[in-house]
Amino acid sequence: MSRLFGSVRARATLGASLVVALALVAAGAAVLFSLRANLTGQADGRANAAAREVASQLVANRPYGDLDLPDGDEAPVQVVDENGKLVAASEDLERITGTGTDAVKPGPAALPAGGGSHGERPEPGETGEIDDEVEYTDGSATVDGESGDYRFAAVEVSTEDKGDLTVYAGGSLADEQSAVSTALTSMLIGFPLLLGVVAGVTWLVTRRALRPVAAITAEMSAITASEDLARRVPEPDTHDEIARLARTTNETLTALETSVERQRRFVADASHELRSPIASLRTQLEVGAAHPELLDVDGAVEDTVRLQELAADLLLLARLDAGEKPGGARVDLAAFVREELSQRTRDRVDVHTDLKSVEVAGSRGQLARVLGNLLNNAQRHARSRVTVTTRTDGMWAVLEVSDDGSGVPPGERERIFERFVRLDDARTRDEGGAGLGLAIARDVAARHGGTLMVGEAPSGGARFELRLPSPQSSAD
Repeated sequence: MSRLFGSVRARATLGASLVVALALVAAGAAVLFSLRANLTGQADGRANAAAREVASQLVANRPYGDLDLPDGDEAPVQVVDENGKLVAASEDLERITGTGTDAVKPGPAALPAGGGSHGERPEPGETGEIDDEVEYTDGSATVDGESGDYRFAAVEVSTEDKGDLTVYAGGSLADEQSAVSTALTSMLIGFPLLLGVVAGVTWLVTRRALRPVAAITAEMSAITASEDLARRVPEPDTHDEIARLARTTNETLTALETSVERQRRFVADASHELRSPIASLRTQLEVGAAHPELLDVDGAVEDTVRLQELAADLLLLARLDAGEKPGGARVDLAAFVREELSQRTRDRVDVHTDLKSVEVAGSRGQLARVLGNLLNNAQRHARSRVTVTTRTDGMWAVLEVSDDGSGVPPGERERIFERFVRLDDARTRDEGGAGLGLAIARDVAARHGGTLMVGEAPSGGARFELRLPSPQSSAD
């Protein structure tokens, strides 16, 4: 069963069929109940009219034997006195149920109350009253061998000569039963056909609607098998959810291709950067092993430090790419900058500060890496001055590191944040740089919910501006 309804098409068809079936059953039941109530109301009206017609004759003091009763098969009538005795009934009435008495033949007629001599007829005239209320009951009757169901109306009549009487008149339910039976038969035949049409149309429409999904699935399987991330799934010329799915899938493939290409380039660049110091260190060690007097210990140490720093940069980038969270420790930027500057002993030019106390939340170690990378970059390019400032700007804490060097050309201000990217000037000034410092700084800024941009300093050099959310400003 699970395999039978394992497709969206089958489940959609089943769901649509069930909904339509429930709607048809509810609508059909409502129609049948309404039809039955309407026809039953018509039978009640006929029964009430027949009963009141006979009651009006009784009020007119007409004798029982002279009552003009309706045809028995159309409206069987009984007249019952206050003692429950049948005093008049329709001709050819053979059986009746649902009224005040089951009798079908009246007994000997009684003289009117206070009547005259035997055989005298009372004078006609209004001698009674017909009750406005009427009661209805369900029953059946057999008239001249024909049986049927009826709705009986009971009308109370008060007369001076005959006393209190009750007139029972029936309205046939044959029309109601016939109409309801015909409607029910039509529904039992038409509903399955309509459900079949709904199921068939839903199946075909769903198959057509899901055809692009099949094409997307096939293309994704081909991409997985070929490992060719340059391929894209077909996008239908529609503006529905499937078209949005195809566009989103292609955007995901583009992002995945970019990420994979970035990782490949990263591995290649890392291998290239590691190869040079490793080769240099190996050469120095081999020369030292063969000729100890020629061993360049300072060069070997320098290459080892370079390898250590590169390995630390690669490890930090790996942690950042893995989504390492910076934490929420409070850091006062002014005190933090003073402490970091006090530990630097190999700076080429003086560092000037203009520090205002402002707090940020994050990893002190990662922020120290950002500040160190920005200062190292400024030291490589500055002529005589490096300036570090901290300040607040609305909801942001701002850390700026600027120098008086040649600056960064506008066309290169985004490229310098890419991994392993070094401008020609940087390569000539510092052969040891791997081009990871600014990339790490921007990634750390992004992990802290901030930004890192480069612009032009007042002195004409480069000004790196680090913006981080300030919990202190938020609290204020």
